[in-house]
Amino acid sequence: MPLLNEAESLTELVERIVNVAASQKWTYEIILVDDGSTDSSWSVVKGLSESNPDVHGIRFRRNYGKSAALQCGFEQACGRVVATLDADLQDAPEELPEMAKMITEDGFEVVSGWKKKRKDNAFTKNIPSKLYNFTARKVTGIKIHDMNCGIKVYDGEVVKNIEVYGEMHRYIPYLAKNAGFSRITEKPVAHSKRKFGKSKFGMNRFVNGLLDLMSLSFTSRFSKKPMHFFGFSGILMFLAGFIMTVWIIAAKLIHQSQGIPYRAVTEQPLFYLALLAVVLGTLLFLAGFICELISRNAHDRNHYNIKERF
Repeated sequence: MPLLNEAESLTELVERIVNVAASQKWTYEIILVDDGSTDSSWSVVKGLSESNPDVHGIRFRRNYGKSAALQCGFEQACGRVVATLDADLQDAPEELPEMAKMITEDGFEVVSGWKKKRKDNAFTKNIPSKLYNFTARKVTGIKIHDMNCGIKVYDGEVVKNIEVYGEMHRYIPYLAKNAGFSRITEKPVAHSKRKFGKSKFGMNRFVNGLLDLMSLSFTSRFSKKPMHFFGFSGILMFLAGFIMTVWIIAAKLIHQSQGIPYRAVTEQPLFYLALLAVVLGTLLFLAGFICELISRNAHDRNHYNIKERF
């Protein structure tokens, strides 16, 4: 669980998780990642760990963000099934047993929560969230309704084969898909109003989320073959500029041969558009060439996720 200034909610949340684990007779660990809290959250984490040896804590020196907290938690986690949930008590730990069964019994690799009935402000969260998730479904091809839901359950192999960075925690199902884990589903989960504190995310998360989605979609498709994008785009633009140039020259020669008045080439807006297209096309092609050289020298150029080996 990543947390930032959630001192009031941690004790209740951990108690509920422990009760769920006991009811299921699970062998478990709880990893709390303090993302640079400025309140007494870390003192609470240490107190919980002292009373329960299955509670572990990681503390950042400053705030790095939710993605960094999740990545560090994933690196330390060693369970057959790994679950994440937010530390603000809006996610219900009581949902975990059914979600875990979907991993262990039904064979799914990622089960994402779906806050079907949100207890948030409709204008600032519900409506923007619906638009955001609609866009994410169209771009990623993953048919789940709540990509950014905090409560998720994973097969342990998934979290060891993905890298969560920047603000990519919003798209972990897409990261899993790109890593070769295709059995992704969702489950409607209960959602509660925040009991303590306030949300750590503002309206800018939707703009940032859209930009991250574009970046992730591009890198997943072209990171190992950048020339396919930049080179193709550059050739198209160069050809467009070349055709416009030929058109201008041909039109001038035809008009001159027929004695028809004709404006100078440099007085025509089309000439400058043609020049711009040729220059941009050349630059895009060169950018693709340089990116290809960088890609071929990347340390992970031959890194592949192997599912089985004989």
